[in-house]
Amino acid sequence: MLQEEIGVVGAGRTDAGVHASQMFAHFDVATPLQGDCVHKFNAVLPKDIVVHTLKEVAPEAHARFDAVSRSYEYKIWLGRNPFLLESSWQIHSQTLDIELMNTAAKELLVHTDFQCFSKVKTAVHTFNCTVTNAKWAQKGNELTFYISANRFLRNMVRAIVGTLVDVGLEKITVADFKEIIERKSRENAGLSVPAKGLFLTEVTY
Repeated sequence: MLQEEIGVVGAGRTDAGVHASQMFAHFDVATPLQGDCVHKFNAVLPKDIVVHTLKEVAPEAHARFDAVSRSYEYKIWLGRNPFLLESSWQIHSQTLDIELMNTAAKELLVHTDFQCFSKVKTAVHTFNCTVTNAKWAQKGNELTFYISANRFLRNMVRAIVGTLVDVGLEKITVADFKEIIERKSRENAGLSVPAKGLFLTEVTY
């Protein structure tokens, strides 16, 4: 469309199957954009990707490295719902203690090293993240986990959710959850829950 080779840099990357209700990306272009490019881009993009706005930013602006925080939501449906198969993790015939899960989630706010929730083979210089919000909310059969941090490790949110669900099922205690964080070993944490329930919801700059 722009008659030149374009490299697009996203605000971050996620595992296959994870959704984004908000995402930013930047690209450099040699000549100013002309006309309604939002409409033109959406005309050729796949149906599951939509561009909402385009704006000019400073030449040094970077969609990934300039982000100061990101927020995710994870959706769990208690029971079966065929209309939410691709956008939630459905748990059948089990109840979760949300109060216990929220008590355990508060531990995320007082720790910074989350190596236990990271993929083992990952090239990062530090496992430190500052989590500013972590809580569960329930509306009917839908449970939503809200989490915000300055950065996230690979697979981090999905591993946190899997471990908190173990707390809700009373497979482990809140004290166990704290100990898992302090031991810094992925093998002690819970399963990595399905990607389809995870949504990137906000990136702030």
